Amino acid sequence: MTDTRSTTQSARVGWTLALAAIGTFLTALDIVVVSTALPTLRTHLHASLADLEWTINAYNLVLACFMLTGAALGDRFGRKRLYVIGVILFTAASAACALSTTNGELIGFRALQGIGAAIIMPLTITMVAEVMPAGKRAMAIGLLGGVAGLGVAAGPIIGGVLLDALSWQWIFWINVPVGVAVALLSALRLHESRGPRPYLDFPGLILAGAGMFAVVWAAVRAPSIGWGSAEVVGMLVSGAFLAVLFLLWERRTTTPMLPLAYFRKPAFAGPNFAGFVMWISMIGALVMITALFQIGMGYSPTESGFRILPWMALPIVFAPLGAALATKFGNRPVLLVGLTLQGAGLLWLAAAAEHGVTYATVLPPLIVSGIGMSFNFPTVSNAVVESVPFEEVGMANGANKATTELGAVFGVAIMSAVFAASGSFASPNMFVDGFKPAMYAAGAIVLVGLLGAFVLPTKKSALRAAAVATAQQQPVAEHVTS
Repeated sequence: MTDTRSTTQSARVGWTLALAAIGTFLTALDIVVVSTALPTLRTHLHASLADLEWTINAYNLVLACFMLTGAALGDRFGRKRLYVIGVILFTAASAACALSTTNGELIGFRALQGIGAAIIMPLTITMVAEVMPAGKRAMAIGLLGGVAGLGVAAGPIIGGVLLDALSWQWIFWINVPVGVAVALLSALRLHESRGPRPYLDFPGLILAGAGMFAVVWAAVRAPSIGWGSAEVVGMLVSGAFLAVLFLLWERRTTTPMLPLAYFRKPAFAGPNFAGFVMWISMIGALVMITALFQIGMGYSPTESGFRILPWMALPIVFAPLGAALATKFGNRPVLLVGLTLQGAGLLWLAAAAEHGVTYATVLPPLIVSGIGMSFNFPTVSNAVVESVPFEEVGMANGANKATTELGAVFGVAIMSAVFAASGSFASPNMFVDGFKPAMYAAGAIVLVGLLGAFVLPTKKSALRAAAVATAQQQPVAEHVTS
């Protein structure tokens, strides 16, 4: 009987981890996979430069704004049910993207893809954390972090290969058979679970979504119309106003979607801040480095994709190692090392980037930075999960995913602004002139995240706090039993 139960539990863990990993890969892949097809889309769909930007921005904008909503819906109506719905929506939207005949249609369906991804992404870690034994939870979260990094890294490669071998539509068609299989297997194999709140905080959802939309819209539009434009300033002010209203509402409602008391805990606020600046640096640098290979060094999109792998694919190997080190030594030292390596690697890359720079010169700093990111992925997620009671993992993970995605959007805006101040795409030399300060900015920004790592509790402190919490709960349990 015990062996049967153990086998059933092992199968449940295996299926949950596998299906969550595939969902993570698909949604991360589509963050950047379209970037390689932009020149083709410009010709085939008669799209303007602004239209092309929105084929990428529509997905990321919606993804950032609806992440908290996806997590809250999963907690309320069932994580398995919402995961299946999210995969179906993402898959159907992918097919619609492939069938688009105008760029307006493509942008609209990319936004629909983003809604599906916003449901999928926050639920992956939540479902895995729910089924994994406590001792293996950090390792599993590290694996998902590695898969996310691999998905982003594989985007330019898969996009370039499909574009060269077939057509731009296959960038989206490839999601369809995989998505159908994941939806069916998830319905059959995943275990249903819910969060602790019986009611949805509709005013909170609306205020949070609207506030995020305003801020992200400003960040998306700023590179093209300027940070000082009336539109950007107006959206930033609107976002701040809505954020204040959200905070006031969350303080008074009896069923808050995001308990504000957690943000007063360094163990929760610290890793969220570190994750925010880490993603500003990573995604902003990714856009610049991909362009360096193509414009500054003359590689094709497919060649550039393979050359960026030593940076972006390292998490698949080193993220589980970072998780193991965090389990042994605590999240704080591993995150300090990871952020330092990520920042140092990018600063080294900025110093090494000169006119006529070779791939052999940029490879070592890419590897150093990639190892640092590999350590950051699992420790940020694991620190957030460990900072709240287990029944609140869904809420905490949703907040963390929304924060990091917001960082990704701001990363593109900030690095584009820094680049434009000193360089341009007119020639390889002019590109490098702008690339250097952008990389210095990316390296400096991620080092600011050390502030978030420093406030994390040490492993000894965390164990002591857990023991106190257990001791406080024991009398209550004994009273209920008696």
